[in-house]
Amino acid sequence: MNIAEINSMSSSERLETMERIWDALCHDAVEPSSPAWHEDVLNERLRRIESGETKFYTLDQVKSHFA
Repeated sequence: MNIAEINSMSSSERLETMERIWDALCHDAVEPSSPAWHEDVLNERLRRIESGETKFYTLDQVKSHFA
């Protein structure tokens, strides 16, 4: 299947196709490995937490900020 074929599908057909692909992936015996850059992002986030650069907010605080 190419992008032109995907673009010619209706939204509901694309969603159904995605659901079938997701279901197939969930039942694979082998899980895909994460790309190397994921570890870099996680390490940077951990560094920011440990250095105090990162702030954490509750969901209620976020909601009230954008209300």
